[in-house]
Amino acid sequence: MNSSELQRVCNWLIDGAWSAAEPDEMIADFCERLVAAGLPLWRFGIFIRTLHPEIFGRNFIWRQGQGVEIGSVDFEILDTPEFARSPLRVVFEQGIEVRGRASDPDSTRFPFLDDMRAEGATDYVAVPVPFLDGSSHATSWITQHPGGFSDDDIAAIRSIVTPLARVSEIISQRRTAEMLLDTYVGNRAGARILGGQIRRGHHDTMQAAIWLSDLRGFTALSDRLPPETVVQILNHYFDCQVTAIRGHGGEVLKFMGDGLLAVFPIDEYVGDAAHVCAQVLEAARESRASVEALAFPVGDVVERFRFGVALHVGNILYGNIGGGNRLDFTYIGPAVNLAARLEKITGRLGRTVVASEGFANVCQYDWQKLGEFPIAGFSKAQRVYGLAEETPAVIA
Repeated sequence: MNSSELQRVCNWLIDGAWSAAEPDEMIADFCERLVAAGLPLWRFGIFIRTLHPEIFGRNFIWRQGQGVEIGSVDFEILDTPEFARSPLRVVFEQGIEVRGRASDPDSTRFPFLDDMRAEGATDYVAVPVPFLDGSSHATSWITQHPGGFSDDDIAAIRSIVTPLARVSEIISQRRTAEMLLDTYVGNRAGARILGGQIRRGHHDTMQAAIWLSDLRGFTALSDRLPPETVVQILNHYFDCQVTAIRGHGGEVLKFMGDGLLAVFPIDEYVGDAAHVCAQVLEAARESRASVEALAFPVGDVVERFRFGVALHVGNILYGNIGGGNRLDFTYIGPAVNLAARLEKITGRLGRTVVASEGFANVCQYDWQKLGEFPIAGFSKAQRVYGLAEETPAVIA
């Protein structure tokens, strides 16, 4: 190893690795700099645990001449035989270094190292990467050099891990913030919050299709079933909608008990109003089919479900609204209010999907006029449309 070149790599990391814009670019640049400094590195991996409800962690794997491969694993990996016999499990759980030379018989306890030896690996070392928040992450270093890593190589790896940990933690924290904001407030609002729009009163307007849905009979359901069961039902019920909404370009803004508010922005990037509203209607039809197919066994009874969704299109205001130091990045305006009122009409009419006149005019489909209805807070009665293909449910 060239000690002066190694120090340059350390300084580059300490300075924030500014020459690399994305994490995979940073990993590739980092590994190539180390190889240029004399480290006989063939394969490098860094494994970062995440604060995410579904994802256990992300991994970045660099191979000489092949670039960086990015992957992620869910929490199910913790229960697999592969993880149980992985050297990384030792690093994560015990926070200690693990080494596996090709000549070391003890390394056969890790099947992964057998696979690496089959590809020509001569030495392997996994080094813990501690973050300042106390969490434990890991790196793995593999060489094909005859004789494996030298003592100087191992010392260089240990010395470079600390500055690597610092820049990795900064990148990880930024990504964690993005993921948590996406999870809890949606990606559009999350991007604006991270962009600095955090003062009360910051707002903007946009044209969008609006989706507001509600589960039928939720109050009675909550009264006769245990709260834990109700939560499970809600999660399955929302899955029926969220997958369709996101798959057709929408963004879920809020879950309000059994209610769901989503928006489908209309702009030059996603298409005109007719295209967006057609996507919204398709999402509504997919959700209807998914909810109709949902069956949840409770004891000897299988619960079935119905819901209503109101579709509207208009201009809405979105921004920071709240009091004191508690703010909500939300959507408001007459268009949202009208969608909320129309959703109540779905139950009265025994319909799953209803649309405002504005939505029906934009979205060309086989609509059926359901009549004009007075809407609280609006000076004029509103024409409401339903899908001709739907048979209204009998209202008990």
